[in-house]
Amino acid sequence: MRKLGLIGGTGPESTIIYYREITDGVRRRLGRDRFPHLSIESLDVFEVLDFCKRDDHAGLVDYLARGIADLASAGAEFAAFTGITPHVVFDEVARRSPIPIVSMLDMSLRYAADRHYGRVALLGTGPTMDGDFFQRPFRSHGIDVVTPDDEDRRYIAKAIETELEYGIVRPTTQKTLRDIAVRLAERRHAEAIVLGCTELPLAFDGIDLPVDVMDVMRIHVDALIDRIVGE
Repeated sequence: MRKLGLIGGTGPESTIIYYREITDGVRRRLGRDRFPHLSIESLDVFEVLDFCKRDDHAGLVDYLARGIADLASAGAEFAAFTGITPHVVFDEVARRSPIPIVSMLDMSLRYAADRHYGRVALLGTGPTMDGDFFQRPFRSHGIDVVTPDDEDRRYIAKAIETELEYGIVRPTTQKTLRDIAVRLAERRHAEAIVLGCTELPLAFDGIDLPVDVMDVMRIHVDALIDRIVGE
Protein backbone atom coordinates (compact mmCIF):
# COMPACT_ATOMS: atom_id res chain seq x y z
CA MET A 1 0.00 0.00 0.00
CA ARG A 2 1.10 3.56 -0.68
CA LYS A 3 1.38 6.04 2.16
CA LEU A 4 -1.00 9.00 2.07
CA GLY A 5 -0.41 12.40 3.66
CA LEU A 6 -3.43 14.50 4.60
CA ILE A 7 -3.52 18.25 5.16
CA GLY A 8 -6.02 18.24 8.00
CA GLY A 9 -7.57 20.84 10.26
CA THR A 10 -9.44 22.46 7.37
CA GLY A 11 -11.51 21.71 9.37
CA PRO A 12 -11.01 19.20 12.20
CA GLU A 13 -14.44 17.58 11.84
CA SER A 14 -13.86 16.61 8.22
CA THR A 15 -10.33 15.44 9.05
CA ILE A 16 -11.77 12.98 11.55
CA ILE A 17 -14.18 11.68 8.91
CA TYR A 18 -11.40 11.38 6.32
CA TYR A 19 -9.28 9.35 8.74
CA ARG A 20 -12.11 7.04 9.74
CA GLU A 21 -13.49 6.55 6.23
CA ILE A 22 -10.08 5.95 4.65
CA THR A 23 -8.90 3.44 7.25
CA ASP A 24 -12.20 1.56 7.24
CA GLY A 25 -12.50 1.81 3.46
CA VAL A 26 -9.06 0.30 2.85
CA ARG A 27 -9.86 -2.60 5.16
CA ARG A 28 -13.15 -3.26 3.35
CA ARG A 29 -11.52 -2.92 -0.08
CA LEU A 30 -8.81 -5.44 0.81
CA GLY A 31 -11.28 -7.79 2.50
CA ARG A 32 -8.96 -8.36 5.43
CA ASP A 33 -7.79 -6.67 8.61
CA ARG A 34 -5.26 -4.17 7.31
CA PHE A 35 -5.08 -0.43 7.95
CA PRO A 36 -3.06 1.97 5.77
CA HIS A 37 -0.05 3.97 6.92
CA LEU A 38 -0.80 7.69 6.71
CA SER A 39 0.30 11.01 8.16
CA ILE A 40 -1.82 14.05 9.01
CA GLU A 41 -0.48 17.60 9.10
CA SER A 42 -3.17 19.53 10.94
CA LEU A 43 -3.38 23.18 9.89
CA ASP A 44 -5.88 25.90 10.88
CA VAL A 45 -9.00 26.41 8.77
CA PHE A 46 -9.43 29.91 10.17
CA GLU A 47 -5.97 30.90 8.96
CA VAL A 48 -6.89 29.52 5.53
CA LEU A 49 -10.11 31.57 5.51
CA ASP A 50 -8.22 34.69 6.67
CA PHE A 51 -5.74 34.34 3.80
CA CYS A 52 -8.70 34.10 1.41
CA LYS A 53 -10.52 37.09 2.91
CA ARG A 54 -7.35 39.18 2.52
CA ASP A 55 -6.82 37.85 -1.03
CA ASP A 56 -3.36 36.83 0.14
CA HIS A 57 -2.95 33.87 -2.17
CA ALA A 58 0.84 33.98 -1.96
CA GLY A 59 0.65 33.64 1.82
CA LEU A 60 -1.85 30.79 1.50
CA VAL A 61 0.41 28.97 -0.96
CA ASP A 62 3.35 29.26 1.44
CA TYR A 63 1.22 28.06 4.36
CA LEU A 64 -0.10 25.00 2.54
CA ALA A 65 3.19 24.19 0.78
CA ARG A 66 4.98 23.99 4.15
CA GLY A 67 2.36 21.49 5.30
CA ILE A 68 2.83 19.37 2.18
CA ALA A 69 6.62 19.45 2.62
CA ASP A 70 6.21 18.17 6.19
CA LEU A 71 4.07 15.30 4.91
CA ALA A 72 6.68 14.42 2.29
CA SER A 73 9.36 14.46 5.01
CA ALA A 74 7.21 12.01 6.99
CA GLY A 75 7.33 9.57 4.08
CA ALA A 76 4.02 10.32 2.37
CA GLU A 77 4.05 9.24 -1.27
CA PHE A 78 1.11 11.44 -2.23
CA ALA A 79 -1.07 14.01 -0.48
CA ALA A 80 -4.55 15.51 -0.32
CA PHE A 81 -6.39 18.41 1.28
CA THR A 82 -9.29 17.55 3.60
CA GLY A 83 -11.01 20.83 2.71
CA ILE A 84 -12.07 22.24 -0.63
CA THR A 85 -11.25 25.90 0.10
CA PRO A 86 -7.46 25.30 -0.11
CA HIS A 87 -8.04 24.28 -3.74
CA VAL A 88 -8.26 27.99 -4.57
CA VAL A 89 -4.45 27.79 -4.86
CA PHE A 90 -4.19 24.10 -5.75
CA ASP A 91 -2.17 24.56 -8.95
CA GLU A 92 0.41 26.77 -7.26
CA VAL A 93 0.84 24.41 -4.30
CA ALA A 94 1.04 21.39 -6.62
CA ARG A 95 3.87 23.00 -8.58
CA ARG A 96 5.88 23.43 -5.37
CA SER A 97 5.01 20.04 -3.92
CA PRO A 98 7.64 17.27 -3.88
CA ILE A 99 4.83 14.67 -4.07
CA PRO A 100 1.63 14.42 -6.14
CA ILE A 101 -1.55 15.96 -4.69
CA VAL A 102 -4.91 14.37 -5.49
CA SER A 103 -7.37 17.15 -6.36
CA MET A 104 -10.87 17.08 -4.90
CA LEU A 105 -12.00 19.22 -7.83
CA ASP A 106 -10.68 16.82 -10.46
CA MET A 107 -12.41 13.88 -8.82
CA SER A 108 -15.68 15.82 -8.45
CA LEU A 109 -15.58 16.96 -12.09
CA ARG A 110 -15.02 13.39 -13.25
CA TYR A 111 -17.98 12.26 -11.13
CA ALA A 112 -20.27 14.95 -12.59
CA ALA A 113 -19.15 14.30 -16.16
CA ASP A 114 -19.70 10.55 -15.81
CA ARG A 115 -23.32 11.30 -14.81
CA HIS A 116 -23.80 13.78 -17.65
CA TYR A 117 -24.93 16.62 -15.42
CA GLY A 118 -25.60 19.85 -17.28
CA ARG A 119 -26.10 22.07 -14.24
CA VAL A 120 -25.17 21.69 -10.58
CA ALA A 121 -25.68 23.94 -7.56
CA LEU A 122 -22.66 24.66 -5.37
CA LEU A 123 -22.83 25.12 -1.59
CA GLY A 124 -19.65 25.84 0.36
CA THR A 125 -17.59 28.40 2.23
CA GLY A 126 -17.62 32.04 1.17
CA PRO A 127 -14.39 31.75 -0.88
CA THR A 128 -15.72 28.63 -2.62
CA MET A 129 -19.11 30.07 -3.58
CA ASP A 130 -17.87 33.60 -4.34
CA GLY A 131 -14.75 32.57 -6.24
CA ASP A 132 -14.28 30.88 -9.58
CA PHE A 133 -11.78 28.10 -8.86
CA PHE A 134 -14.51 25.44 -8.56
CA GLN A 135 -16.80 26.77 -11.27
CA ARG A 136 -14.14 27.32 -13.95
CA PRO A 137 -13.17 23.68 -14.66
CA PHE A 138 -16.81 22.63 -14.63
CA ARG A 139 -17.67 25.31 -17.20
CA SER A 140 -14.80 24.18 -19.38
CA HIS A 141 -16.49 20.77 -19.53
CA GLY A 142 -19.91 22.19 -20.35
CA ILE A 143 -21.35 21.94 -16.83
CA ASP A 144 -23.03 25.07 -15.49
CA VAL A 145 -22.47 25.83 -11.80
CA VAL A 146 -25.02 27.98 -9.96
CA THR A 147 -24.76 29.33 -6.42
CA PRO A 148 -27.31 30.67 -3.93
CA ASP A 149 -28.21 34.36 -3.81
CA ASP A 150 -26.19 36.76 -1.66
CA GLU A 151 -28.29 36.36 1.49
CA ASP A 152 -28.24 32.56 1.31
CA ARG A 153 -24.48 32.53 0.61
CA ARG A 154 -23.88 34.60 3.72
CA TYR A 155 -26.07 32.26 5.77
CA ILE A 156 -24.24 29.14 4.54
CA ALA A 157 -20.79 30.66 5.12
CA LYS A 158 -21.73 31.72 8.65
CA ALA A 159 -23.22 28.31 9.47
CA ILE A 160 -20.01 26.61 8.35
CA GLU A 161 -17.69 28.98 10.24
CA THR A 162 -19.68 29.22 13.49
CA GLU A 163 -21.33 25.80 13.74
CA LEU A 164 -20.16 23.03 11.44
CA GLU A 165 -16.43 23.72 11.89
CA TYR A 166 -17.02 22.94 15.59
CA GLY A 167 -19.13 19.85 14.90
CA ILE A 168 -22.36 21.65 15.87
CA VAL A 169 -25.41 20.56 13.86
CA ARG A 170 -28.62 22.41 14.73
CA PRO A 171 -31.99 21.21 13.37
CA THR A 172 -32.93 24.77 12.43
CA THR A 173 -29.73 25.09 10.39
CA GLN A 174 -30.38 21.76 8.70
CA LYS A 175 -33.88 22.90 7.70
CA THR A 176 -32.63 26.21 6.32
CA LEU A 177 -29.85 24.54 4.34
CA ARG A 178 -32.34 22.06 2.93
CA ASP A 179 -34.69 24.89 1.94
CA ILE A 180 -31.84 26.63 0.12
CA ALA A 181 -30.94 23.43 -1.72
CA VAL A 182 -34.55 22.80 -2.73
CA ARG A 183 -34.88 26.35 -4.09
CA LEU A 184 -31.75 25.85 -6.19
CA ALA A 185 -33.14 22.59 -7.56
CA GLU A 186 -36.59 23.99 -8.32
CA ARG A 187 -35.85 27.58 -9.38
CA ARG A 188 -32.37 27.22 -10.89
CA HIS A 189 -33.01 23.75 -12.33
CA ALA A 190 -29.93 22.20 -10.74
CA GLU A 191 -29.62 18.47 -11.39
CA ALA A 192 -27.44 17.92 -8.33
CA ILE A 193 -26.52 19.76 -5.14
CA VAL A 194 -22.76 19.91 -4.59
CA LEU A 195 -21.75 19.75 -0.94
CA GLY A 196 -18.67 21.83 -1.68
CA CYS A 197 -17.41 22.02 1.89
CA THR A 198 -16.28 18.89 3.67
CA GLU A 199 -18.25 19.88 6.78
CA LEU A 200 -21.57 20.22 4.93
CA PRO A 201 -22.28 16.46 4.96
CA LEU A 202 -22.69 16.80 8.74
CA ALA A 203 -25.71 19.05 8.15
CA PHE A 204 -27.16 17.06 5.25
CA ASP A 205 -26.91 13.66 6.94
CA GLY A 206 -30.35 12.03 6.70
CA ILE A 207 -31.81 14.96 4.74
CA ASP A 208 -33.82 14.05 1.62
CA LEU A 209 -33.54 16.26 -1.46
CA PRO A 210 -35.46 16.15 -4.75
CA VAL A 211 -32.24 15.87 -6.79
CA ASP A 212 -28.90 14.06 -6.56
CA VAL A 213 -26.32 15.07 -3.98
CA MET A 214 -22.62 15.31 -4.83
CA ASP A 215 -20.68 14.80 -1.62
CA VAL A 216 -17.22 15.93 -2.68
CA MET A 217 -15.66 14.43 0.44
CA ARG A 218 -17.04 10.96 -0.29
CA ILE A 219 -15.95 11.19 -3.92
CA HIS A 220 -12.47 12.27 -2.83
CA VAL A 221 -12.14 9.58 -0.16
CA ASP A 222 -13.01 6.85 -2.68
CA ALA A 223 -10.32 8.14 -5.04
CA LEU A 224 -7.74 8.22 -2.25
CA ILE A 225 -8.55 4.64 -1.27
CA ASP A 226 -8.06 3.62 -4.91
CA ARG A 227 -4.60 5.16 -4.91
CA ILE A 228 -3.61 3.72 -1.53
CA VAL A 229 -4.38 0.16 -2.60
CA GLY A 230 -2.95 0.66 -6.08
CA GLU A 231 -6.12 0.66 -8.17
